[in-house]
Amino acid sequence: MHDWIRKAIGGILLVSLLMLSFSKPVQQFIQIPSNITLFEGQEQSITKASAVTVSTLSSEKVDLEESQQAISLEGKSPGTDEFVLEFSGIPVKKVDVNVLKDMKVYPGGQSVGVKLNTLGVLVVGHHLVLADGKKVSPGEEAGIQLGDIITKINGKKINNMADVAPFVDEAGKNQKELDISLQRGKETLNATLQPVKDDKEKSFKLGLYIRDSAAGIGTMTFYEPKSHKYGALGHVISDMDTKQPIVVDNGQIVKSTVTAIEKGKNGAPGEKLARFSANREVIGDITTNSPFGIFGNLKKPIANGIMDKPLPITLANQVKEGPAQILTVTDGDKVEAFDIEIVSTIPQKYPATKGMVLKVVDPKLLEKTGGIVQGMSGSPIIQDGKMIGAVTHVFVNDPTSGYGVHVEWMLNQAGINIYKDEMEKAS
Repeated sequence: MHDWIRKAIGGILLVSLLMLSFSKPVQQFIQIPSNITLFEGQEQSITKASAVTVSTLSSEKVDLEESQQAISLEGKSPGTDEFVLEFSGIPVKKVDVNVLKDMKVYPGGQSVGVKLNTLGVLVVGHHLVLADGKKVSPGEEAGIQLGDIITKINGKKINNMADVAPFVDEAGKNQKELDISLQRGKETLNATLQPVKDDKEKSFKLGLYIRDSAAGIGTMTFYEPKSHKYGALGHVISDMDTKQPIVVDNGQIVKSTVTAIEKGKNGAPGEKLARFSANREVIGDITTNSPFGIFGNLKKPIANGIMDKPLPITLANQVKEGPAQILTVTDGDKVEAFDIEIVSTIPQKYPATKGMVLKVVDPKLLEKTGGIVQGMSGSPIIQDGKMIGAVTHVFVNDPTSGYGVHVEWMLNQAGINIYKDEMEKAS
């Protein structure tokens, strides 16, 4: 065969393939996912061309209906299923379907006060001590760094700042060194240092600033009634001085009341001003401080007064752009719903923060706060009657907009495994 004939045939085939790849039926076929996840009772419709048909279905877990334009699925019972797609009569694609046990959570929106107790005492700074006419910092000279956590002194566990002073005083008077055990990230380190006597105060010092707790406010995201687990804030709590995540030994959440709002503006995020409830009743503990928020167990259910029925959740890959609402408090303890827009969403396969970009469009909230303000973190995001995530961060140069985290990852961090029958284990 002449070369020019081969080239002509090749050109015709290439053009045919290109035309086929850009055709609407092929594009629709390509967009049909290979894996679909549904909850019990949840429905999902997949647009298709008439040339695409379902040839095989094991119908134990999924109900399927097919028309010329769509495939409609409904989760029947927990488990896995599959079906095969044909294109113009040729089997070409297998689609796996995973049906999850029905999962519902109570939405939050309440303003909560947060108190974290660190694992040991946190080093937040160095300072110079005037001792024998010289300025020294024994802690800095011993190599102790900002963000280090003092967990033990002379082998004895340190729980709070009050535990430190007796060791320092005794070592200073007896001219003995202290053996310090430190936690630095995931490393365990040791240091030795000799306290020095302050010429003015006549007391012994380490030359370190330390702290054993942190407090603030945030917003409750969800509560799961069977396990009594909750999630709040949607982001990690970091120390204000070291900027490092606080390693939690324990903590508590209490009810709080919003007393005022500092309105946000470009370059200066606003803030909710709030106070802890008068009786400081502890409504839950804090066991985890993670990039996805704080988590623990509630002592008793708490109502938000606006959506007091459990809502189904939406997985990360099912969130869509468009209208939604957030639940939050702007005055007192009244939870209200405000309109937002999901500008973009990332269908994440693995846990990650900043899964959504959202924009406040509610005139009332814009007038009151200017958009997203500090203390609003954790406000639940509701779309189509389902919980999809929580507000996490505000854009500094545009307080009307910010990030959200998918609720799927917050549930995971709370220890609620939506992919297994976790609720039976917890009950």
